[in-house]
Amino acid sequence: MPESNPQARIVLTTESTLDEANKLGRTLVEERLVACATLLPVVQSIYHWKDQLQSAPETMILLKTSSEKLEALEARLRELHSYRLPEFLVIPVEHGSGPYLEWLFASLAPSK
Repeated sequence: MPESNPQARIVLTTESTLDEANKLGRTLVEERLVACATLLPVVQSIYHWKDQLQSAPETMILLKTSSEKLEALEARLRELHSYRLPEFLVIPVEHGSGPYLEWLFASLAPSK
């Protein structure tokens, strides 16, 4: 159900390579599920996977979107992502510049 007053959100995810991150980010922007995908290449992640301590280089992706797009974004990200269990963490935006937030919400609207 669409919200009458959507709020800005930042979604965190990672991909295994810069190419995979670029492909994912571009698709989500083209589909207007996110206004912007910021790629931060070569972060190092340390985690447990299948009872083994792992360490791997990844690309962090910051996805700027609205609260009303979250459900569709999560579903689409799961479809497109190269990982079986992709990171999907949502951070509420408590404050942002008015002009930037206007651009963000306008970028999520269907193209005319």
